[in-house]
Amino acid sequence: MTGGMRPAVIEQLGDRIRAARQEQDLSVGALAELSDVSRRMLTQIELGQANPSVATLDRVAAGLGTTFAALMGVGADAAPDGVEVWSTDGGSWSVLLDAIDTDRLSVETWKWKLVGADEKPNGSGVPSPGVMIHVVEGALEIVIGDEVQVIEAGGSGRVVTDQEYVYRAREEQGVVFTSVALQSRLT
Repeated sequence: MTGGMRPAVIEQLGDRIRAARQEQDLSVGALAELSDVSRRMLTQIELGQANPSVATLDRVAAGLGTTFAALMGVGADAAPDGVEVWSTDGGSWSVLLDAIDTDRLSVETWKWKLVGADEKPNGSGVPSPGVMIHVVEGALEIVIGDEVQVIEAGGSGRVVTDQEYVYRAREEQGVVFTSVALQSRLT
């Protein structure tokens, strides 16, 4: 079960993307070219009719000259509890807690909970300086291709790859962890 963004988050995201696109006087077609996302998908996102992947949203953000976190409305003025970006019917979720943007880098702080067999695919295919992870409860498995990295409760680790990867709880026991994602800003 991979879940998705909550409908209210999708609607707000669509509104923010449309506003940013219009503020830059870009047509949907122009943003499609800049972001390498189809016009149809962009229209569906703006109307709140699509549940886009974070990878797709990263490309849209890059096309707009901003970051995923900024599109989500997270930053200095965000509520301290963050924005729930992803959840499943099984009780797994991820919350974007805060973000800082510089000219070259976006730094995002996340909190995650994975239960049962829920898995969360990650990685946008865009080269990244990496993700730092700290496991609070349980044990986290990070699957990259055929390799599995395990981080136990109280432990920390890193993911440095331009490949897609998957977070999952070891032996479906549940895991709570935080991550700090470093995203290069595309110029």
